[in-house]
Amino acid sequence: MKVRVIGAGLAGCEASYQLSKRGISVDLYECKPVKKHAAFKTDNYAELICSNSLRSDDLYNAVGLLKEEMRTLDSLIMKAADKYRIPAGRSLAVDREGFSEYISEIINNDPNISVHHEEVKDIDTDVPTIIASGPLTEGELAESISTLCGNDFLHFYDAVAPIVEKDSIDFESAYYKSRYDEDNEGDYINCPLTKDEYDEFYNAILEAKKIDVRSIDDEKYFEGCMPFEEMARRGYKTLLFGPMKPVGLEHKGIRPYAVVQLRKDNAIDTLYNVVGFQTHLTFPSQEKVLKTIPALRNVHIVRYGVMHRNTYVNSPNIINNHYQFIKYPNTFICGQISGVEGYVESAASGLYAAINMAQYLNGEIKYELGSDTMMGAMANYISDKNIVKLEPMNANFGIFRLAYDGPKSEKKKYYVEHALKKVNEFAELV
Repeated sequence: MKVRVIGAGLAGCEASYQLSKRGISVDLYECKPVKKHAAFKTDNYAELICSNSLRSDDLYNAVGLLKEEMRTLDSLIMKAADKYRIPAGRSLAVDREGFSEYISEIINNDPNISVHHEEVKDIDTDVPTIIASGPLTEGELAESISTLCGNDFLHFYDAVAPIVEKDSIDFESAYYKSRYDEDNEGDYINCPLTKDEYDEFYNAILEAKKIDVRSIDDEKYFEGCMPFEEMARRGYKTLLFGPMKPVGLEHKGIRPYAVVQLRKDNAIDTLYNVVGFQTHLTFPSQEKVLKTIPALRNVHIVRYGVMHRNTYVNSPNIINNHYQFIKYPNTFICGQISGVEGYVESAASGLYAAINMAQYLNGEIKYELGSDTMMGAMANYISDKNIVKLEPMNANFGIFRLAYDGPKSEKKKYYVEHALKKVNEFAELV
């Protein structure tokens, strides 16, 4: 048995690894380095384009539960994340280079996986295939997928935050602290602003130039990754209740009026990501705006924020809850192009799609996860025929389905224990 996997991102690498584990040969197609989208910076697989954070590591948070479900199912992505994690408070952040290099090495050295560095332009529905080409899919491949979907293709626009050199941060103003930590030591560098300083910063945003977006039809952004300049245009206080919220970041007994947080981006502690500052401002404007922040007056930006189009299918009309095309049972789709949103969610969809593909090749999909697990809830959400127009979303307990009538304070604990029990049972079967 052999499966084609298109794309060596998080979902594609996870799917390839899971298929190989089950004795299925994989032809993995990755167009890098032959053809590389401008958003990518390396030739490694599973490259993290935006943030280096995999979000909350709290087991009682929806994405924290999803990560634990993935660990239970021997996820390659979680192995890499746990191996290359770097301090980030209550979040799981990774050294992005070490993370993707590790995954690339595992994939390249797997005897069951043959990597083909070439561009796929067409989907052959007679051949078992997992489409994991990612949200940047374009050209002839995008047209081929669109044809499979009956031209029911959707998209939104995503943006990336700048990365700066630690040595260019002014620590006369900046300080270390994680939100709500009692002491002043933490995993984030905090850049405080007074009201007057925030006013200067805010006015600079309003005057800043954006990259030409005339080609963007009605500027559709994913709310969870809204450019910070768009948040600012929604109102003076919007940023103060968003990425610049000062609550829990008091320093020497004083709460700043606003705070810009920086999160470590590599293990050697030289680069920091500007948290929540994804943007599509022009490069000169990004520098001008950031330099109004006192701790960043002399900042050196090593990677500017960029904007890119994220493509996804209107999955409720197209796939079932196994990530399998309804009209083309040999073809599965996973990752952000399938309608899930987020790094962890993308990898989880690749994991689950691969397990389901393996079952399908063995005759039938006998075992599945329900909406009383986070992984199953995601699959059921994006395939729900009651949804007229899909809105991509991160893992959340709002899509979880499990009856509970006990104390409210114990609800998430009950959810987590039940879900992990179900996933452990599932792992024994598949």
